[in-house]
Amino acid sequence: MVVYTSENTFVLKKDKELSKWIEFTIHSENMELGEINYIFCNDNYLLEINIKQLKHNTLTDIISFDYTVGTIVSGDIYVSTDRVEENAKNLQIDFEDELHRVMIHGILHYCDYKDKSKEQKLLMRSKEDYYLSLRTF
Repeated sequence: MVVYTSENTFVLKKDKELSKWIEFTIHSENMELGEINYIFCNDNYLLEINIKQLKHNTLTDIISFDYTVGTIVSGDIYVSTDRVEENAKNLQIDFEDELHRVMIHGILHYCDYKDKSKEQKLLMRSKEDYYLSLRTF
C-alpha cells in the first residue's frame, strides 16, 4: 500500500496512477510492495528531521527511512516540495517530472540501489530515467 500525507499545503495530483507506477517499479525490480508512506513537507520540516535524525545541517529534497525486510519494500519517504520546486526551476524542467524522479529515487534505494560512487549514481540515474519513461499519466 502507498500512502500520501502532507505536512504543508501541497496536494498530490494523480495519486492512484502514481501508486500503480510505484508498485510496477517495485515488481519490476523483483520486490513486493509492503507499506510506503510519502510525507510531503517544506524545507524547514525536512531540515529538522535531517538535523535530529541524521545529524546533517543541510537542506535536501528527500530523506527516506528504509524498513524493507527481504523482498518486501517498506519505508517512509519525506519530500520537501520547496526543494523539488527549486530544483525543477534550476534544471528548467516541470515540477511534476522532478517530483516523480525524487519519489522513484526513494523507491530505488529500497530496491538496494545506491548513489555514493560515480558508478552507482550513473546506474541510479539510468534507472530513474527508465522508470520515468514508463509513466503513462
